Formats: sequence, C-alpha cells, structure tokens
Amino acid sequence: MSRTVSSCFAVLRQLHSIRQSTSPAVLLLLVVLLVLSRLDYGNATLAGLPGHQLNRLQSVMNAAERLVCSARNYEHISLLLCDLQWLWVPEWTEFKLSMLVFRCLHGTALPYLVSELRRVADVDTRKRLRPTSMSALVTPSSCRTTIGDRAFLAALCIWNTLPSSITASGTLNTFKRRLKMHLFVPSFTSIFPNCVQRILFCILTLISVLEVIFTK
Repeated sequence: MSRTVSSCFAVLRQLHSIRQSTSPAVLLLLVVLLVLSRLDYGNATLAGLPGHQLNRLQSVMNAAERLVCSARNYEHISLLLCDLQWLWVPEWTEFKLSMLVFRCLHGTALPYLVSELRRVADVDTRKRLRPTSMSALVTPSSCRTTIGDRAFLAALCIWNTLPSSITASGTLNTFKRRLKMHLFVPSFTSIFPNCVQRILFCILTLISVLEVIFTK
C-alpha cells in the first residue's frame, strides 16, 4: 500500500505541473487513467482493513479531486467528491465486491468463484427457518484471516444487505447504476440540510420505483 500511495502522489505532482496547459476534461481523464486506476486495481481486497490504512488511500483521492477541481486545501472535500460523484474508499470497495458477486451469479466471473456461491433458498436445511430473500447467499464460516478469504466473505455479507430492487437487476449496467445510487446518497446527504435530504430521498426513491416498473 505504501508503494501505491507514494506512486499516486508522484503522478499527481507531475500532473499539477502541467494543469495550466491542459483542459479540465483532459486533466480529469489523466487523473482517472494514471491515479484512480492504481487505486482501483485489486481494491476489493481492502475489505476489513483498519481505518488508518483506508485513510491513506482516501488522501490520494482527495488530492486528485482538488487537482481536478482546482480547489483550495480548506474547501470541504465532501462537496468536491459530490460534484464528480466519486464514492469514498470504503463505499467504493463495497461497490467492487457487490459487482463481483453479481458477475458470479450471472456466470461471467471466474469458475472457482462461481462454484463457491449458494443461495439460502436452495439449501434444504434452511428453507424452513424463516422467510428469506431469493437473492440471499449462504455465508460460510471461516477460520482464516487472509486477505482473499476476508474479501470474499465480506462480498457475501455486503450482498445480503442490499435491497432486492438492486440485487434483482437484469443487467450489469442497471445493477451498477442502482448500486452506486444506493451507496452514494447516504455518504453525502449529511452535508445537506434535513429538508433537502428528504426531498432528495423522495426523488431517488421515485426513480428506483420507476426503474423497477419499466424494467419488468
């Protein structure tokens, strides 16, 4: 992680020196390709890491956001992230893990991952316990603490907490759009007044309902 953080900041310093000679769109593209792609690579294994480790990666994203928006150091980072609709590092990790489970359930992931998934509704010993969602997955117990094992178990737990309106999405693009909205709203509504939060929540709920109706 130390090498990733240091290399990202080195790239940001180089981009900062040429920001005056590039357009905002080109600068954003360079930041995404040269900086965010490094944070995105393998970030599904970040599940369960302590907060001070995630804060190091978040500091890179904050610096990238300030560079793209030409913002001062004292400007609130939540408003800057909201402008570009970027997720915080923990939510972005949940986003990647949820996409991994979706791909496994639809047969587009690696075979060894697909074989590890079982729906709760398909397990005979659990059918009579209580009503369960058709999309709920069995979360196996584990005595290991390796990064890969921790990430896969976290993916199953995150999937089971998602509402059915998201897990029942028919396509990957629809799933990504609904999931990002689900993760994005709670992360940034705290910066708005209560009345604006209620209005925003009603609008997003209406959009989700209309998507479910028209996709059936």
